[in-house]
Amino acid sequence: MAGNTEHPGDQELIASFRIEGARAAAFTALVRKYQERLYWHIRRMVVVHNDADDVLQNVFMKVWKGLEGFREESNLYTWLYRIATNETLTWIEAQKRRATVPMDGNEAFYENRLLAQRDADPNKIEWKLLQAIAKLPEKQRIVFNLRYYDEMPYDEMAQVLDTSAGALKASYHHAVKKVEQHLSGG
Repeated sequence: MAGNTEHPGDQELIASFRIEGARAAAFTALVRKYQERLYWHIRRMVVVHNDADDVLQNVFMKVWKGLEGFREESNLYTWLYRIATNETLTWIEAQKRRATVPMDGNEAFYENRLLAQRDADPNKIEWKLLQAIAKLPEKQRIVFNLRYYDEMPYDEMAQVLDTSAGALKASYHHAVKKVEQHLSGG
């Protein structure tokens, strides 16, 4: 899914976007190419479909505004994930400020939203995995999701999260241990 090289067509999409008459078509192609991956990245953080759609719309508005000035110092894919991650974290913080019941950190926010899902079945392994992920601290949860679900290499994650690959490896290792403990009943 994620790789160390530029995804085919990204440079062409960026170049086309910078041409006034081709801008809309290039952006539509970019949205089609990345919307599903970005949606699921966001959805794993906000849990609720409608919220993920709202955040994704905000992400693509920021991409539209920023793409012409994109300096191509990183892959387009990495830049999009960084915008999606930052926009999602901003949205989560805004939701926590609006909450009538105080929440202790993003773990409580995530877990409360997960528990409110109609299709929740605590007996399924998928549900148990989601519960384990919900209990992770925010950074570990993001790193776990990017690595486990998106199979993102550490060097790309480092660009998305603006940290070192070594720190991410340690975060992922700790996250995996916590998830394993939760799944084994520990």
